[in-house]
Amino acid sequence: MHNTTKEEKIGLIALTAINVAKVFSIACLVGFIVVFGIQDWRQVIYLCLHISYLLWWLVEQWFFPLRREQIFNQPVGVGELIFGLLFTGAFYVLPGYLAFTNSIPLSMTAAVVALPLYIFGRLVNDCADVQQMTAKQNINYLGDWLRYLSFAVLAGSLWAYLVPGAIALVYFQRISQKEQAMSAKYPDYAEYRQSTARLIPFVW
Repeated sequence: MHNTTKEEKIGLIALTAINVAKVFSIACLVGFIVVFGIQDWRQVIYLCLHISYLLWWLVEQWFFPLRREQIFNQPVGVGELIFGLLFTGAFYVLPGYLAFTNSIPLSMTAAVVALPLYIFGRLVNDCADVQQMTAKQNINYLGDWLRYLSFAVLAGSLWAYLVPGAIALVYFQRISQKEQAMSAKYPDYAEYRQSTARLIPFVW
């Protein structure tokens, strides 16, 4: 209990840890530019998409300050901060590393697949955030997942799909935990769940 109070006093909450991890991801991507250089449109497009996503995550909190009070506000410890840096910060840029070490020119097919995935994922996520679709907030997960899937497509390596695969597992766990908590809190939640999509509208 004492540790939790101390963490709250220094402002070490989950959102802070995520923000630090996002900044670390940006630093990694900039480091890839320095180490590997830019050889093809693969790296250019990848940087534009991934860095814009990371910057928007950070800037969005200033445009919508209420979200800082609503999401990821639970206190975390130093160990969780380090895990966030390794997982959300370092592991999530694996597609970026693979994109920079891929000497094969970006194909038109990959670009045609990746760009719509990113744009649609961005639209889904941002619309859900702005409209505060609390009843269907899992759709945010779909938007995020589509964007990381686009990064994997741009990377041009099967190893890059480890990231959207891991993210899908994390989101499924969060959805399950949320449903259990809501079922315990609201007796009629099971009936509501039957008529509402968990992640993909009109599908599941």
